[in-house]
Amino acid sequence: MTNLLLILFFVLILLSFFYSKRNNKSAKKTTISQTYGPFLKEQEFNPDISTDNWDLHKLRLDKFKRSQYKGLTFFVSSENKIYYLSEKGDKFYC
Repeated sequence: MTNLLLILFFVLILLSFFYSKRNNKSAKKTTISQTYGPFLKEQEFNPDISTDNWDLHKLRLDKFKRSQYKGLTFFVSSENKIYYLSEKGDKFYC
């Protein structure tokens, strides 16, 4: 009877040891994702990053006189007209 209790005691200790190790590993894998604030600031100060945000696009056109919007680079001319260049190099005014 004492041998059975002793074996049961060791089994319980081993199980608790493995269970605690498994919980520690899963806790280490959990990471907190960074907020999107730095990426939005990077987009605001870099007109070469494409955006889908119309307001950000207009802000960058005012500030840098160029901005990428949905993969197409727009420019502001000296007459404050907005245009983009075709593949052939022709200007298309908006």
